[in-house]
Amino acid sequence: MTNPHHVLTARDVMAHSLVTLTPETSIRDAIRKLLSQGISGAPVLNPDRKMVGMLSELDCLGVLASDQFHTEDHIAAVSEYMSTEFETVDLETDIYTLAMYFRDKPVRRFPVVDPSGELVGQVSRRDVLKGIEEILAKKLPRKHYPDYRQPH
Repeated sequence: MTNPHHVLTARDVMAHSLVTLTPETSIRDAIRKLLSQGISGAPVLNPDRKMVGMLSELDCLGVLASDQFHTEDHIAAVSEYMSTEFETVDLETDIYTLAMYFRDKPVRRFPVVDPSGELVGQVSRRDVLKGIEEILAKKLPRKHYPDYRQPH
């Protein structure tokens, strides 16, 4: 149960059980995994659980444009398609900041890393929406931010 005086953070709303990939995973297996799990992307980790990339549905669409798609001689790896530029959030990022990040950035999820940089979870737009519902249902403390629906 959430502490009633606690502002929700990424730690409180993130998903802990993640589908992850390695750079060596074949892109075909990665696409199958995304489809079978019903997810739109996954973090790509090295053996130390440090993130080296993100693979999204958008990245996977690049497979069609690839010469490799038209030949069976080479099985492309996730490392050839993943995005190596990605943003993470830390465990203590508050829900208000998360909402603003999602509002201002064209991403569906942020990896959550601990102070050592190890991946510990992932927070999605839907996780933040669930947090908003929890705040409203439990009458948790709220921070006031300007109304972002108004023109700047």
